[in-house]
Amino acid sequence: MFNSTCAPCHGLDGRGGDKAPNISTNARVQRLSDAELSNIISNGVPGTGMPAFHTLSGKQIHDLVGYVRSLQGRGEAKQVTGNVEHGKEIFFGKGNCSNCHTISGKGGFLGPDLTNHAATSSAAAIREEIIKATRVPAMGYRPAVLVTATGERLEGLIRNEDNFSVQLQTDDGSFHFFKKATLQKIEYTGGSLMPSDYRERLSDTELTDLVSYLMTTSDGSKVTGHRKDDFE
Repeated sequence: MFNSTCAPCHGLDGRGGDKAPNISTNARVQRLSDAELSNIISNGVPGTGMPAFHTLSGKQIHDLVGYVRSLQGRGEAKQVTGNVEHGKEIFFGKGNCSNCHTISGKGGFLGPDLTNHAATSSAAAIREEIIKATRVPAMGYRPAVLVTATGERLEGLIRNEDNFSVQLQTDDGSFHFFKKATLQKIEYTGGSLMPSDYRERLSDTELTDLVSYLMTTSDGSKVTGHRKDDFE
């Protein structure tokens, strides 16, 4: 729910951007009670860009508040059982993860920054996301092809879109902004850029090592012991 409802403005890590404030490490937000956070989600903030989500049930709002709390660091210590250094080699090598994803400023830009991903995900959840065969890309990561008025064809990711305009980022990192009325065609190609064959591409041991590396990259991450069932 957070990825589809909140992340387009607040970011996948909750640290905000040009559309919305930081709700992860901002002390003022951290001091808000659960009831206050629930009220903001449900009723929005008048006079700002924060909309009301009246369609969410009480349980959904409760779950979102819990997830925001986990973004704020109110979680348990992480435990890994793989070879972290080997996992790093896979991330920047055989797995080709760094072609799209960034860790601590190093890597690609087309996919989400994974530096703090483990702050809000278990080892089992991260592993499942890697090997998932079918994915629905989050807002800001939808592949598309735009055909301009002159017939130029541009392929990339839709980073921002509204009823009248669209912003596309192409593979070379360039951003292109268009008014929709000036385009010949917008074709959403569907699917995700994330490969769906990691279960075949990587062995079980390699997957465990990769997940273990991702569990250690978060700012202030706490990594302890070895608990094999985290990966099963």
